[in-house]
Amino acid sequence: MNLVGKVIGNRYEILEKIGEGGMAAVYKARCNILKRYVAVKVLRDEFITDEEFIKRFNTEAQSAASLTHPNIVSIFDVGHEEHTHYIVMELVQGKTLKAIINEDGVLPWKWSVNIAIQVASALETAHKNNIVHRDIKPHNIIITEDGIAKVTDFGIAKAVSNSTITAFGTTIGSVHYFSPEHARGGYTDAKSDIYSLGVVMYEMLTGRVPFDADTPVSIALKHMQEKPIEPIKLNPSIPFAINKIIMKAMEKDISLRYQNATELLKDLSLALKNPEGNFVKSNAENMQYTQRIPTIGEDVKMESRQENKKERKQEGYFTKHPAAKKVWITVAIIAVLAIVPIAGFFGTQAILSSGQPKNVDLPDFVGKTLEEANSMLGDTKLKIEVTEEVFDEQVEKDKIISQEPPFVENYQVKEDTVIKVVVSKGTEMVTMKKVVGMKLEEAQSLLKDELHLEVEKIEETSKTVEEGVVIKQNPEEGVELKAGETVKIYVSIGTGIKQVVVPYVVGDTESDAKKKLKDLDVIVVYEEDTTKVNGKVLRQSIETGTTVDEKTKITITVNKIEAIKTGEIKLNLKSVLGSKATIDVDEEGNEINPTVELRIEVNGDTVYRDKQRKDATNVTANASGKGTVTVKIFADDVKISEKQFDLTVTNPVLIID
Repeated sequence: MNLVGKVIGNRYEILEKIGEGGMAAVYKARCNILKRYVAVKVLRDEFITDEEFIKRFNTEAQSAASLTHPNIVSIFDVGHEEHTHYIVMELVQGKTLKAIINEDGVLPWKWSVNIAIQVASALETAHKNNIVHRDIKPHNIIITEDGIAKVTDFGIAKAVSNSTITAFGTTIGSVHYFSPEHARGGYTDAKSDIYSLGVVMYEMLTGRVPFDADTPVSIALKHMQEKPIEPIKLNPSIPFAINKIIMKAMEKDISLRYQNATELLKDLSLALKNPEGNFVKSNAENMQYTQRIPTIGEDVKMESRQENKKERKQEGYFTKHPAAKKVWITVAIIAVLAIVPIAGFFGTQAILSSGQPKNVDLPDFVGKTLEEANSMLGDTKLKIEVTEEVFDEQVEKDKIISQEPPFVENYQVKEDTVIKVVVSKGTEMVTMKKVVGMKLEEAQSLLKDELHLEVEKIEETSKTVEEGVVIKQNPEEGVELKAGETVKIYVSIGTGIKQVVVPYVVGDTESDAKKKLKDLDVIVVYEEDTTKVNGKVLRQSIETGTTVDEKTKITITVNKIEAIKTGEIKLNLKSVLGSKATIDVDEEGNEINPTVELRIEVNGDTVYRDKQRKDATNVTANASGKGTVTVKIFADDVKISEKQFDLTVTNPVLIID
């Protein structure tokens, strides 16, 4: 199915195909209503007959359209006409992460963590809106020209994974990134997306996926059964903390994995600041707080019950065999003598254990003040210890951010356990300082390291401020800001104008002079000097060797000697004289004064003088000169006409009538 050139939805004009996958083709289109370019994803023909698939497709696409996040490709519209089902999305200019990995192989760890943070942030928003992606892979992550990660295909994977076998077959390429529960066809949730993101991080930092095989089924089995090689063994440059984060995200047991994207984001952010830190905690450690230990004496009671059963089974035997009964009694007496010390030991242990601390429920202190947390202790004999106070924009001042051991519902700890808590100091506020006049490096160090602000650098040209020095700032000095906010500093790049040296062009032709002066704004004036060569430059307004700004105006004077040209004057004397052209006759019929003395001047020089009849209609004369000349007509020394005659035209003729 080729839609190029068609209009769907009465508004989306399909321009070209820009991609194709197992489930859909993607086209670049123009929205004729909003006058913008969009991407249109159209379902392949084999899916349009599966009503269950179409239903899930529309439901999930509409849910995904509700997501608004800078790292999620926006969905603008969902629709269908006839047999075409389509989604209209934001058109993103960039490459898929898969293409970048294929081109570059192993990616820098800081860049990879930055991409992972953006994807995790997108997943956090989606999961909070009860939308699970289910197909996180580098193919579905687009990196824009500005380095921004955009996650696409939200909701589509769910529709595919729950549809027909054919639909599953078309997406089998994703099996490299499936979570174990997804691979075995089990229940998938937000933690499945976290596993897939762990695989993506693994591939970014090693250049390969953790599991590969000849068939998709073999790969799926490896996800369920095998432990991946730690990425740090494949790429020793990976920091310790990053390696731990990837391995925790890829835990096969979902209870040992990151429980949500927020937890993952926290560790990724810490890793950027402390890449070799040992802050990534295993959930297995947390689960130890709830391990149940059997009560002393339980095993003895069980053994006693088992002995009673054996005795009951053997009664009939002793009745029939008295000798055996005597032997058994002897053995029993010896056993009792041996058991008494043991029983005494366990009895003593039971008495001692009665004074040991009891198990109590672990309270959830997160989000509570210290006062509220202490009031929750009651008679549990638990203790609270504040280990750290930190700034946190998300948690109000004086409230608890985290606790160790962490809260898990229905889990217990021993009395007298010390619960270590981290308390929020609220949002860190800083006062903007003056950085105008500082060097760029000095200003960035002050703003980032001391004030904990993000810096956006904007370059500007300046004729007065040295290159690399801050010209202005926004906000101004003294303004209160939250730590982490972005401030703008405007940095001089000098004039920003190219400097050129003026060449020598006197004596060159006009065209040659313009070529030499290509970096300047050339103004040409013409002057006639018959003592100089025609068409050559006579003067230039800026001296040779002078250094000036690019596009500076320079005037060159070019010698232009005009050629003398000749034109023809055609005069209708009768018409020009008008009523004076009338010739009177006497009584005998003789003409009275039938002629006049006609004189023609060109630029003051007489070019024609002769007697002409007043009623002459075709008097001709020649005029020579340069450019435009002035032609004057005289009859008996009285001027009867004056005209301008342009001699520069081809075959010039001046008609005077």
